[in-house]
Amino acid sequence: MHATHLAALLDGVEPGVPETLDLVAGFDDALVPGFARLTGEQRTALSALAGAVASTPLADRVREAVEKVNAGSIADEHLTGLAGARTALLGAVHDALSSRLDSALGRSRDGWAPAAGAPDGSVPGPVPDNLLAGSRAWLRELAIAGWHGVDHDVVALAARTVETLLKAPGLRRLAVLLDGLAAELGASCPVGTTGRVPVRRWADLWSRALLLTHAAGRPDGGPAVAVSGRLLVLGVDVHEHGTAVQMQVHGVFEPVGADPPRLVRTSVSAAKVDTIVGPAVWRLLLRSCPVLLGALAERRVLEVTDLPLLPGGDLVWRDEQARPGEPVDPFATARLRLAEALAPPVPPLERHPVRIAEPVLLEGYQISVRDDGELVLDLGGAGLPLDVARLPTCGPLTPELVRASSACLGLVRWEDGRWLLQPFAVQVSGKRGITQAHTGDWALGPTDPKVAKAEARAGDAVAVLRERAGRLLRR
Repeated sequence: MHATHLAALLDGVEPGVPETLDLVAGFDDALVPGFARLTGEQRTALSALAGAVASTPLADRVREAVEKVNAGSIADEHLTGLAGARTALLGAVHDALSSRLDSALGRSRDGWAPAAGAPDGSVPGPVPDNLLAGSRAWLRELAIAGWHGVDHDVVALAARTVETLLKAPGLRRLAVLLDGLAAELGASCPVGTTGRVPVRRWADLWSRALLLTHAAGRPDGGPAVAVSGRLLVLGVDVHEHGTAVQMQVHGVFEPVGADPPRLVRTSVSAAKVDTIVGPAVWRLLLRSCPVLLGALAERRVLEVTDLPLLPGGDLVWRDEQARPGEPVDPFATARLRLAEALAPPVPPLERHPVRIAEPVLLEGYQISVRDDGELVLDLGGAGLPLDVARLPTCGPLTPELVRASSACLGLVRWEDGRWLLQPFAVQVSGKRGITQAHTGDWALGPTDPKVAKAEARAGDAVAVLRERAGRLLRR
């Protein structure tokens, strides 16, 4: 699409969004000193949260929760009610922003259909109640102590719970979330002396973890459906942390039969250490998904058979059920198929503004540089910032290539109260014609000779660490 078509996205602020975010911010501020040391202003903020959901099914539960917390009687069900209200408000913001984006893109979205068998659309599964109760106990301790009351002793309380959760496959998501929150808190201890607290982020993690203790093992939306067809890759978004890396592939799925094409995502991940960076992170995944990585590097279509498709549009990747097809230009795929592809619905617990990441193709734009160095797409008078800080070091895409580009594939995001575009592929016109750069180009190894030589000199860190781990296991 022409870049100016997105100008409507930047025309004003969606009604009600700033006010709703202010309500959420008031709740988040109350978690800083903790619910045992609320100020008058923070008690008012909690009451405002209850007022915001007064016309919803959450009304009675949240009103009671606020009364109990203000009275100093804090139980798990009260905290769950507050976390639910906060999540519902952010879900409303997500829906308003997502609807605005779909309208600007002219994109159709599938409706959410709760699974049969439970009033909330959940599907019960075998979950050890004692593990969930232990998780809630630690989260309750955080809420009472507040971020400023967190010390190493409080953080240490999570260790045994996380260790036990990791042994239960159905609780792996909750375990990783709690482990990550505990690690961030531990790195900031004592939090009370920290100059800046990531209030929104930690409140997000706390609320989501608390709700997962009730939703763990109960994936809403029903079971996955086995699908077969062609996966046309648009690009890959790299999520890298010191101890983990995830490759999230966005694409258009053409199912066998007469069903319309759909926008899908599929993700693969691996544990890592913080010394494995740059192109070396791909080698962590090469053994488990060589077909997927080969398709990224060679820009090929993927023929898949009976892959599970979750209700939220995520393909559960199984490399043995895929084979590479013919080479396909992702930009051609976007021009021909992106506009007609049906976008997936968003599961209720996933409805959060930071979750918005919609693939788009933009052409016919100009890029300017602001005084602070930020790159901005000119959309006919409006400016769409380019989020080049997210560009991974494991691929050839750089801010310089983005600035020189004439076409861009990327993800439209909403962050810190504004829309951003995160590139994952660009076309650049030069003396040798039009060239492309994609974040997945080095999935089978660097193609830039200089980078390849630097990698060779540094040695294979992944192989060394695997060999050392093997020695330890043989002892």
